[in-house]
Amino acid sequence: MPAFLEDITPFYGTGECNEDGLSLEEFLEEYDPYHYKNPSVTTDILVLWHPESFSQVETGMKVLMVKRRNHPSIGCWALPGGFVNVDENLETAAKRELEEETGLTDVSIEMVTTYGEANRDPRGRIITSSYVALVDDSVGKVQAGDDAADAAFVEITMHPLDSRTEVRDGKEKVIDTFSLELHNEEKGINLHAVVERVQNAKGLLREKVFHVVENDGIAFDHPRFIVETLLYIQTLL
Repeated sequence: MPAFLEDITPFYGTGECNEDGLSLEEFLEEYDPYHYKNPSVTTDILVLWHPESFSQVETGMKVLMVKRRNHPSIGCWALPGGFVNVDENLETAAKRELEEETGLTDVSIEMVTTYGEANRDPRGRIITSSYVALVDDSVGKVQAGDDAADAAFVEITMHPLDSRTEVRDGKEKVIDTFSLELHNEEKGINLHAVVERVQNAKGLLREKVFHVVENDGIAFDHPRFIVETLLYIQTLL
C-alpha cells in the first residue's frame, strides 16, 4: 500500500536496501498495516473546576462528567472522551471530543498518564491517554452533545482510607486506598468509588499502579483517572 505519510524523506536512514533487497518505497508498497491486530486509542479529559484560591484537592473541586447515551456503561457517568481518528494527534482528539460532548472549547490541557491494560473495555483492546484541564468560573456553559445524554460539573470529595505495606509479586509494596464521592444535587448524581494505589516501597522507580476496588455508577475505570489526577494536581500546589 502507499506510504501513510506524504513526505517519507526523514525515514530513509542510510538509504540502503533492506535484507530483502527492497528500497523504502518498495517496502512501504508491500507493507500491510493490518497484518497484526492493532489496539484502538482513545483520549479522556478531566476538566477540573477549582475555586479562585486552593491549596488542597480533597474537597472544593468539581469534575465535568457526561452521562453515557450508548453501550458500554450506558446510563453511567463518565469523563468526556472518545476514539482518536487515524489522522489526529492525541491532544487534537481530546479537545475535539471535549467540544463534541460538552461544548467547551479553548481549554488548555495537559497529559497525565496512559492506561493500557488488556481488559479495560469489552469492545476490544483499547489504550487511553488521560488529560487534565483546570478551569474556574470563567469557563463556558456546558451542553451535552454527540453520544453524551447529559453533562454536568460534579462536586468531588476524596479522602484517604488506609495505608499499609505488604508483599505482592515478591516485592514490598505500599498500598494507599482512597474514597471518592461525586455529587450534584440538581442532577441527582450520587456516585461512589474506592481506588487503590500500589507502588514499590523502595527504589527510585516506584511502578505506581491505580486499581478500582469499588465502583457505583462511574463508567469504565474512570474512578482511578480522577484519583490519580487529583493526586497529580496536589503535587503541583
